[in-house]
Amino acid sequence: MSLFKNIFSKEKKETLDKGLEKSNASFFGKLSKAVAGKSKVDEDVLDNLEEVLVASDVGVATTLKIIERIEARVARDKYLGTEELNKILREEIAGLLSETNVGEETEFTVDTAKKPYVIMVVGVNGVGKTTTIGKLAAQFKRKGLKVVLGAGDTFRAAAIDQLQVWADRVGVPLIKQKMGSDPASVAFDTVQSAMNQNADVVIIDTAGRLHNKVNLMNELSKIKRVMQKTIEEAQHDVVLVLDGSTGQNAFEQAKQFTKATEVTSLAVTKLDGTAKGGVVIG
Repeated sequence: MSLFKNIFSKEKKETLDKGLEKSNASFFGKLSKAVAGKSKVDEDVLDNLEEVLVASDVGVATTLKIIERIEARVARDKYLGTEELNKILREEIAGLLSETNVGEETEFTVDTAKKPYVIMVVGVNGVGKTTTIGKLAAQFKRKGLKVVLGAGDTFRAAAIDQLQVWADRVGVPLIKQKMGSDPASVAFDTVQSAMNQNADVVIIDTAGRLHNKVNLMNELSKIKRVMQKTIEEAQHDVVLVLDGSTGQNAFEQAKQFTKATEVTSLAVTKLDGTAKGGVVIG
């Protein structure tokens, strides 16, 4: 999508476009139907656009902001044809995203002055935490950083084995204990081992948990406290993994996980398998 053209390199943009092809085709297909037979952007077109945005999992508040911005463009330019709507929509969404002041980073980076740099990965069941950890580990290793993984998901059957497969594939050590062990103990051992190995990055896996389960959410806070016994500022980053097809429930997940762990980064998965994904916008 062209709104990313100034952020990503040509190669990365091509990969992104391919991954979002399903979402892109579905959204703009709906948009084409919404403006069929119309020659200019009027109230009816904007009403149809509002429906398309909401149906694509864009939040109501964000949808209204986008509509207001397009209305302002129509009022300023006096006449806007529907053939320009795709371009205008991309520009206004890009403008809205740029107002968040989140920078223009295209890769997950770590502060190498903090060693080891501790990352805890959290999220509900089945969102792709373990796969995300494998991809992060591979990215860091390509940069020449020494990575250690911690198998903090001691609850799900085969979770440790799955992470071991990723560790072997990437070629990084995995610190683990037996199933049913205290996740905080695993995290502590992982950080200790990373310090002994002079590692640059530690990535801690955690068991999937529903954001409305208070006891499980409190467990994440405990993991953080235990790691801080070794490294005062640990964890340095908390990556919340969200399923792109979840819809607006992702916002509630983000709120609850942030209360428990002070989420600093988001990873949105499975966007290549959904025709929605508007939650990424807001």
